[in-house]
Parts: sequence; C-alpha cells; structure tokens
Amino acid sequence: MAGENYIKARNHAFLKEHIVTDTSYGLSRGVYDGYDDTWDLTKFKKQFHIEIIRHNKREMEFDMIGADPAIANCFRRIILSEVPSMAIEKVLLYNNTSIIQDEVLAHRLGLIPLKADPRLFEYRQEGDAAGTEQDTLEFDLKLKCSWNPKRLLESSDPDEMYINHKVYSSHIKWIPMGTQRDMYRSCDVGPVHDDILLAKLRPGHELDMKLHAVKGIGRDHAKFSPVGTAFYRLLPKIEIRQPIEGEMAERFQKCFSPGVIKLVNIKGKSVAVVNDARYDSCSRNVLRYEDLAETVTLGRVKDHFIFTIESIGALPPADIFIESAKVLIGKCRKFLGEINKGIK
Repeated sequence: MAGENYIKARNHAFLKEHIVTDTSYGLSRGVYDGYDDTWDLTKFKKQFHIEIIRHNKREMEFDMIGADPAIANCFRRIILSEVPSMAIEKVLLYNNTSIIQDEVLAHRLGLIPLKADPRLFEYRQEGDAAGTEQDTLEFDLKLKCSWNPKRLLESSDPDEMYINHKVYSSHIKWIPMGTQRDMYRSCDVGPVHDDILLAKLRPGHELDMKLHAVKGIGRDHAKFSPVGTAFYRLLPKIEIRQPIEGEMAERFQKCFSPGVIKLVNIKGKSVAVVNDARYDSCSRNVLRYEDLAETVTLGRVKDHFIFTIESIGALPPADIFIESAKVLIGKCRKFLGEINKGIK
C-alpha cells in the first residue's frame, strides 16, 4: 500500500480541504526513490502526445499529455506574446470634430481585431512612416453625421433623428496598396467584427482619417496578441473510495460541476459514480461535509494539461499553436547556436 501511495504521489497532486500536496514534478534522478525522471528525448517522444477534444474557427481545446509543466507554460507564453498578428498602429487624422479625443479614438481603433494573415506580411522597418504593400494594410474611415430629413418632429430617438450617428467598425474600408488587390480578397481583409461601436456623432460631427495596420507581437503591445486568451489546467482526478448511496449520493453529486458525477441504480439503490472528471472545477465543496470527505480522494494529474486557445479571428487556433511551435523551435536553435559558440 505504501508503494501504491508513493506512485500516486509521483503522478498526482492531491487536493485537501485547505492545502494542495505532492505538487513537485520530478525532473531528475532521485526526486522519487526508485525512479529516474531525468529528461530523455526517446522517453519524451514515447510519452508525449496531443489529443484534440474540440475545434472550430475561433476556439480549440486539446490535451497535452506527457509534458513537463515548463513546456506547457512555454507554449502559453509564446501564444500570448510572440505569435504575430496585424493591428492598427498609425492613425492619420485629417478631421475629428466628435467629442472623443484624437488619442482615445486612435487607441480604440488599435484594439479592433483584424482579418489579415500575418504570415503574408513583413515587419515594418523602424522609421518608415509610409509603409509598403509588403508590410502595411491601409484603411479609410470617413463619416459625417447629419439630420434625418424624414424625422418626426416629436421623435427623440437618435436612430430616427440622425443619419450616420453611430460609427461602427463596418465603416472602416480597406484601400489596397500596390498589387494587394490581386493577392487578397476584400472579404479576407478588414475588421473581424462589423458591429464594434467606435464613436457616437451628432449633426455637424465628422471623422476623416487613414489607418495603417502593421505586423507586431503581443510582447510589444497587447493589441498584437492573436488570442483573446490561452490557458491550461491540469486534468482533475476523482477517486471514490467507498460506495456512496441514497441521500449521500445526491448530496455528493451536487458538490461537483454538472455532469461530473452521475447517479446509477444498482440493486434498487441510487449510487454515485464518476461520469466525467474532466470538467470539474475542483471547488472542493465535497470536503465541507465530514461524512462525504472520507469517501473520496481529489487530485490532478501532473502531466496531463487541458489546453484552451481562443483566437480573435485572424488565424484559426490550430494555426496559432503551430506558429507558436515554430517560434519555440527558432528559440531552441538560437540557444544551441550560442552554446556551440561557447564550446568552440
């Protein structure tokens, strides 16, 4: 039994009422007696694998199994801050008579997610104010608010009283530079969402500006991050140590997230069983009850990461992960090159 508990402690972190135990992760010989956890490429290739759970144009959830926490966190950080995307960087204002200050409006424009594949563009050179077709997308935003001649005199609804009184992201129009029209379709370039409200105008207010979108990374500014978020969590582990029946089973089920525990009928009795521990929030509510706390062991699998990527729309989440792997490969090659220089 002691040996079995030892193996469990090596593979799982355990959730107690107020603390989490056995959180260390073995990366070298001797961390767990009898096991050599020194990192080895052959062993890593055998153990590591990825399983895609769900995937669409905007979101992907997959399991990264057999990886070290540092590797999972490395991908997360690269996705957030080092995978490039396109965002509005320069705003050339010719006229702004709205009540929104120039710099506030420029900031709002910079945060609009854009449909543009950053892999097709180069980074703009520092000091280049105009940009080229290889590194810049140009947009136009021109709108003027006026009275609606067909308005009812007694109306107080702005939608009936004014024309063009709301400035949306749909008013941003792409202006192809050079041969861009031959390379990209107009439907593939522009704001991801057409209904982002940028400003409100009143009769006489006018906006007239040119926008330059360039390639950048989230480490320089959050607007260049290709994701809304990227995060991971460890796979929950729920082990029922003894049968839980009747009223206790119903109370036990309510202590977990929906769908985690189900009740089955065994010999006329309602018995609690683990249905899907994956989506448990690990709230540990069950440990509040003394009678239930003795029936269950809660934990998390140390090398099983549930990874979620939420794209803002410029790139599919699968492509974002692949690009993060390319960035990591580049970092490794650079680091190995520096090591080889030092050795020579």
